[in-house]
Amino acid sequence: MAYLDNFILIALPYVALTVFLIGSIYKYTHRKFQFSSLSSEFLEGRRLFYGSVPFHWGILVVFCGHLTALLIPRGILAWNSQPVRLMVLEITGFIFGISMLVGLINLIIRRYTTPRLRPVTNAMDLVIYILLFLQTFAGLWIAYSFRWGSSWFATLLTPYLYSIFTLHPDTTAVALLPWPVKAHIAGAYLIIGILPFSRLVHLLVLPLNYLWRPYQQVIWNWDKKKVRNKKTPWSLQRPENT
Repeated sequence: MAYLDNFILIALPYVALTVFLIGSIYKYTHRKFQFSSLSSEFLEGRRLFYGSVPFHWGILVVFCGHLTALLIPRGILAWNSQPVRLMVLEITGFIFGISMLVGLINLIIRRYTTPRLRPVTNAMDLVIYILLFLQTFAGLWIAYSFRWGSSWFATLLTPYLYSIFTLHPDTTAVALLPWPVKAHIAGAYLIIGILPFSRLVHLLVLPLNYLWRPYQQVIWNWDKKKVRNKKTPWSLQRPENT
């Protein structure tokens, strides 16, 4: 049992972080055009909306919640000192976790039931979908079965993670946690390790330039209804855009 704990809590994080760093640098320097999510929005957009929006909002809030507990654990514990505020935090996180799960299920169904997406779907997509689904489901189960996760995360997991980054791993407290929590930790390390080789790599290159990029104005010199009407016969004359 101790050997398995040491592998999950000590060896696995360092292996995952090493692969992540080397893989990210290599892919950015040698496969720069693959450093994106390889968007399929042009192939199918309507069902993508109902999967992408709840998934991204869910993962954004859940990730920020974990990051806050890691960076300012005392602030989290101070907030949780009032039962009402603790309930608000836990319920909010659980709701956005459900949003993430619902969006992810919609994305999986869309990916594997839309014929146009099959040629642009590879084995790594399946691997990352499975890991994300198991990780999200496990997180919701842990939040329901082992209550007040924000408090024991800040108390137990934050010191452990700091010990990993300072190269002095201390698993004394984390090793006593139940196995679902350890499996959830292992899942996080696995996702970090394979992130550079999946569509999730786009997380590392957020399109922040959109915040200050000037607006692009498109003027249609064409009848929009006629162009978008499926019954309109094909013509060699294309819409004139400026």
